[in-house]
Order: sequence, then structure tokens, then C-alpha cells
Amino acid sequence: MMSRPGRRGCCRIIHLKEDNARFLLLAIVMVFYMLSGAALFTALERDNEVEEKRIYDEIVKNFKEKYTMVNESDLQYLLDKHSEAETAGIVGNRRPRWDFSGAFYFVGTVVSTIGFGMTTPRTPAGKVVLIFYGFFGCAGAILFFNLFLERIITFLAYILRAIHERGQRKKGLMGRRRSSQGSEDEQLDSWKPSVYWVMLILLLGATVVAVIASGMYHPVEDWTYWEAMYFCFVAFSTIGFGDYVVSQQAEYPNVVLYRLGNFIFIVLGCCCIYSLFNVTSIVIKQMLNWMLRKLNCECRIRKPPMTRRNAITPGHLQRGGTMSTAGAAPAGSATGGGATKAPTVTVTDADGDSDSEYRRNSGEMISMKDFLQANKISLAMMQKQLWETSQRGSSFHNNNSGFQGGVGPLAILNRKLGQDEYDPNM
Repeated sequence: MMSRPGRRGCCRIIHLKEDNARFLLLAIVMVFYMLSGAALFTALERDNEVEEKRIYDEIVKNFKEKYTMVNESDLQYLLDKHSEAETAGIVGNRRPRWDFSGAFYFVGTVVSTIGFGMTTPRTPAGKVVLIFYGFFGCAGAILFFNLFLERIITFLAYILRAIHERGQRKKGLMGRRRSSQGSEDEQLDSWKPSVYWVMLILLLGATVVAVIASGMYHPVEDWTYWEAMYFCFVAFSTIGFGDYVVSQQAEYPNVVLYRLGNFIFIVLGCCCIYSLFNVTSIVIKQMLNWMLRKLNCECRIRKPPMTRRNAITPGHLQRGGTMSTAGAAPAGSATGGGATKAPTVTVTDADGDSDSEYRRNSGEMISMKDFLQANKISLAMMQKQLWETSQRGSSFHNNNSGFQGGVGPLAILNRKLGQDEYDPNM
């Protein structure tokens, strides 16, 4: 990131790297976001809370005045027990919580991390088992969501690329595509869709699922349509307040079809919202990069890792020289009594100097000749391949696109949407 002439960025003054500066800025933004949210919901909900408490106290007071013989402590005890029983689902027109269908619904809310709270284990054994069951179940569900994210991004990339190529053909700017499967996969892997188009499509998909699901919940659960939409967001985003919970009545018309539809909608909704959240996080990351530039935050550039001359990293690659092999026996060839002839490696550095029999007598190459004789491979080729592999790994982890990672949703999005090639100065 470039700073204005004559000014030093705040990140350089306090010695912050770009990743750390972005993390600190995000933390500050989130704190202010939460503070403003607290103020907003206080203004919206506080008066209603006070009014509801006043109404409840008035009802209890009228009851006590009407039935003066009722002991106040016994009444409070009864109210507490009724509240616990209602939470456990054993009073009112409620279906059993722990029959097989109820238990299946419960484990679904556990592994999806929704956790409505209307059903919870009440025995010590159930609570202990939940810890281990939930650990592996949540991990598996997160993996499922990540794989869904990768598949849906690939599918959207295929569709968007097809639309783009169709438009190019109409304009006469593109010839016919090759039909081989290998070239098709390579073209798809190299074509990066716009993160904004992907976010828009995922938003539309999640909205369609929520609209259809609300149309089912509205008449069956006797909710208003907007209450059903509210439930869909709370459930699909895995927030799971538990104030609205489906499939809790004792009887439903076509109960099997309803529970099946409910299961399908929750799975699709959670996958769509999860994917949408992760794609939106990429947009937020770009906004943070823009804010860092506006704040003139000149971050300290991360230095590339220092390489050491050893058997893995050839010295000619560190010095920018060239390497040639002479007399290297091909893999599987033999000389004399079946022994493989050790390769002669000549290294020419940037200054034109050569080092014949490269590292053959080096202390770091002890027993390497025996290793080559046993495995019948070329040392020069092995060094080159290992060095290129290490360079590919270091270049992936050391780029400055932000929020990097080898696994997880951000790694998937960086690879599929080309965010690992994102230029923060654009």
C-alpha cells in the first residue's frame, strides 16, 4: 500500500504487518458495530420489555386479589415448575421430545450448530454424550458446508463462464471451445468469476429457499408470513434463538411429508446462508483494504523467508544461476556391475563461475551417492523438484491478499474466486 509523500503511515510507526493491521481494524469496526447494534435494539425493545413485565405483574396481582387464600410462595413454586415443564415440552399440546423423530430433530440442531434450545439433554449421561457427539458432529457438518461451498462456487463459475463465452461468441470475439474434458477442467479452473456476481446469486438462492419455506411454515405452524421469514433467517444462519421452532405440535396434517420438507429446507437454507456469509466476508475484506489505504496505513512488508544452501535448495537457485547435468545416468540405467553412475552436476552462478561435481563432497551430502545407487534417480532433478515445490508453498502462504489459509472456506474462496491474486492497490 502506498502512502502520501512526506507522511509515515500509522502501521509503520507501530510496526504492524498488513495482516495484523487488517485484523486490528476489523476488531475496531466490529466493536463499533456491536455498540451501535446494542443502542439500536435498546431503543426498539426496551419499552416493550417494560410494558410486558407490567402486564404480567398486573395479572399476578389480580390473581392474588381474587384468590386470597392462595399461599404466595406455593404459587411462585407452581409457576416455576410450570415454566420448566413447558421448556421440557411435557405440558400443553406438544409432541414428545425424545421419541425417535424428536431425537433426530434434536441431533440435527446439534450438528448444524443451530441449537434452538427447546430440547436439551436432562440426564447426566446425556450431557456427557452430547459433548463428544457434538464435537465430531459439528466438525463433520462444517466439512459438509465447506464442500458444499466449493461445489456451489464451481457450479456458479461454470454457469457464469458459459454466459460470458456465449456473449463473446455473439460479438465474434471468441472461437469454438475445445471439447476435451481435460481442457474444459483447465479452462474452468483458470476462469475466476466476480465475487459480486457470486454474492448476488447466492443471495437470490437463499431468498428463494426462504420464501418457499415460509410459504410452507405459514399455514402449518399458524405463523404470520413475516414470522415465518424471521424463523427462516434465524434457523438458516444457525443463530437459533428458539422463540419460533417448527415441528413441535402434537399432530400435523401429512406429518411425514412436512418433516421431510422441513429437513430439506433447513439443510439447503443453512448451506446457502453459510456460503453467502463466506462470500460476503471477502467483500468485507476488500472494504478493509480500502479503509487501510484511506487511512494512509503503510504496513510493514513481510520479508521473504531466508533460504539456506543445503541438499534441498540448490545453491544455483539461491544465487540466480543456472544448472546443467553431465553424465547423469537415466533412471533405471546401470553401468558395470549394476551400479548407477552418480551424476556430475555443474553449477554456473550469476558471475559465470562454475562449481564442478556440485556438492558431491559436501558434508550435507553424506551417503547421498549410496542413496542414488539404491533409488536410481538423479540428484539434480530431485533437488529441482523439491525446491519448486517448496517455492510454490511459500508463495501461497506469503502473498499479501489477507486472511490466507490452507483449509477452510476462505481458502476455498481465495482459490475459486481468484482472491489470492487480488491487488490491494486496485
